[in-house]
Amino acid sequence: MTQSKQKLLIIEDDPGLQKQLRWSFDAYDVVVAGDRESALAQIRRHEPAVVTMDLGLPPDPDGSTEGLATLQQILALAPATRVIVLTGNQDHANAVKAIALGAYDFHQKPCDSEVLGLVLQRAFFLHALQQENQRMLQLQADSPMTGLITRDAGMQKVCRMMEKVAPTTASVMVLGESGTGKEVLARALHQLSPRANNRFMAINCAAIPENLLESELFGYEKGAYTGAAKQTKGKVELAHGGTFFLDEVGDLPMALQAKLLRFLQERVIERVGGHEEIPVDVRIVCATHQNLKDLTAAGRFREDLYYRLSEIVVTIPPLRARLGDAALLAHHFKNKFSAQESRSGLHFSSEAMSAIETYGWPGNVREMENCIKRAVIMTDGPQISADDLGLSAAAPEDEPLNLRQVRDEAEHKALIKALARVDGNIVKASELLGISRPTMYDLMSRHNIKTGT
Repeated sequence: MTQSKQKLLIIEDDPGLQKQLRWSFDAYDVVVAGDRESALAQIRRHEPAVVTMDLGLPPDPDGSTEGLATLQQILALAPATRVIVLTGNQDHANAVKAIALGAYDFHQKPCDSEVLGLVLQRAFFLHALQQENQRMLQLQADSPMTGLITRDAGMQKVCRMMEKVAPTTASVMVLGESGTGKEVLARALHQLSPRANNRFMAINCAAIPENLLESELFGYEKGAYTGAAKQTKGKVELAHGGTFFLDEVGDLPMALQAKLLRFLQERVIERVGGHEEIPVDVRIVCATHQNLKDLTAAGRFREDLYYRLSEIVVTIPPLRARLGDAALLAHHFKNKFSAQESRSGLHFSSEAMSAIETYGWPGNVREMENCIKRAVIMTDGPQISADDLGLSAAAPEDEPLNLRQVRDEAEHKALIKALARVDGNIVKASELLGISRPTMYDLMSRHNIKTGT
């Protein structure tokens, strides 16, 4: 029977209170500890989901120094653990300190077993939700769409489109502003395609000098030019059987545009300095932040090449147009970089989250990633403030006047923003919106919002 019970650790140095708490919460598998060393040993051994702890631990039973230090070490060992601090009536300041360090909640002594029982029940429930969320994220980690984190309907439409296109042989052009994730989408397309077991090769046309770009693309023969000491395959040939990604294709020189067009038509290449035609089977995916139609009209991009490359055109919306994604991505990057930098327990202040949601993000996802990484490294304490982000607020947008449309749009936006702000936690989102969970599910169903998107 004990194995089916949820594990609860009680950290208390008073033997009488230990017995009282153990008796009050016999519905749980209770383990106890009376000091920091034994508490940390129990954390390592049992990995309890929830902990109650008295801040007055030996050798400082009348103060809070030892208790706060123990709290920090517990959260460093097990960041997901929900710690409920037990404090005296006159110890509100230390309770606030404990919350700032990452404690889940506090409860005043003498303990009301019924009230504390409800707090414990909720803590276990939220821990289970968090674990389920982590499990779902782990399952998604094996998905080719892992790098595409979104709740926005427009971005989800892009993802569905890529899933449809992936099994085909069509050339794909990905359009979007710098930093929106064009290469991430191209890699996902490759992983979803029958070519997934072969190579994905990428080249940035704007990053390589024009006199070297042809050699990079098509390779060269020994002696083709000074320094060509051996035969070298180009990126296109190396991608044989797989996918070749041309980033910033709008910067491709006119001379190479003609050679790329010939390859797309004939599916053969010639290395620089060579005369042999080499058949290559690759799928071409290209990307640019430029308007290729304008470049074509200006004579800077071949029209026939444009139509060859754009059999399927996918446009990635900028981050500022993706409803709820700013907060969602902010949580993702905060979790990622907190783990990398060993800064467990970090969270955004409400002002920081408002700044994230209102900022225009001209550099899109790339800018956000850099911003959150900097904030995680530079912030003091467990909370990332608006000042740590260094973002400016944006001007409000005009809203429609039709009352029904205003209501529906406001309701949809509120749901998306609430879910994004609390990282997809339904319970927290319903609390944030001031509604019950059944109402939350009803509204999500009415607005076609999925919990896992």
